[in-house]
Amino acid sequence: MHKQKTMNTSRLVTALAVVILTGCAAPQTKNPADPLEPFNRGVYQFNDTVDKAVVKPVAQGYNKAMPDLAKTMISNFFSNLNDVTVTANDFLQLKFVQGFSDGMRVLVNSTIGIGGLIDVASAHLEKHNEDFGQTLGYWGIGSGPYLMLPILGPSSFRDGIGELADSQVSPVSRTPHVRTRNQMYLTRGINRRSELLTSENVMEGAIIDRYSFIRDAYLQRRQSLVFDGNPPHDAYEDESANLDEPATIPAPPATLKPEQPQSSIQPLPVTEAMPLSSAKNPAVYKYWAASSN
Repeated sequence: MHKQKTMNTSRLVTALAVVILTGCAAPQTKNPADPLEPFNRGVYQFNDTVDKAVVKPVAQGYNKAMPDLAKTMISNFFSNLNDVTVTANDFLQLKFVQGFSDGMRVLVNSTIGIGGLIDVASAHLEKHNEDFGQTLGYWGIGSGPYLMLPILGPSSFRDGIGELADSQVSPVSRTPHVRTRNQMYLTRGINRRSELLTSENVMEGAIIDRYSFIRDAYLQRRQSLVFDGNPPHDAYEDESANLDEPATIPAPPATLKPEQPQSSIQPLPVTEAMPLSSAKNPAVYKYWAASSN
């Protein structure tokens, strides 16, 4: 039995090594935030293979078998547990009012909401999104290179450290009973994957490089979260945007009228929580908006 498990582990490691090496031959986009792109593309291909073979079918079955009310209650339960981590990071970022609000969310939903199964608090208290990766960004630590993690998916050096730190206070990871803890990890993972099925349809409809698409959407969203929807000016984004814009030849000054618009192309509206670069790329905007809900 032990020998069989060892062989299975060896095969998994071998498969991961093969797809990483294969990723080195994939087309490169030369994004300065992704210096490890050959490695990351290999890990992405491995994750995509595992997802198509195992994770996605399980999530689709879960989606069909579970009643909508049950799925909502499961999402509420894990959201309530996440609010514990959110509250801790609120105070680490000196957001005291928000911290007390999120702490009250945990208290209300854990009691009146029957252990978080019913989101009672959202009627009066806003749900926030904070983690230790954002806390590090709040204190001026850059994200570092983009990193695609096996199974876990998109991340960065900073966010990877943040995930490790958050796990130290997460009620799920601190559950003493090993079997219960593993079941919670599994249920949370399947539930998250089922929630991404809708936003994935948006991505499937775009003729793009899937790897670059996911990377750019992730980096833009994380940048927006760190700065609470108001990220600083990014020269690289401007350069990329200028490359995407069609070249135009200005008319002679004498023929221009003050009231005449110089361009009929209107960008997507920029919301408070959406970076400017997302508004200039409709495909990224749609995926970003869907995955942020």
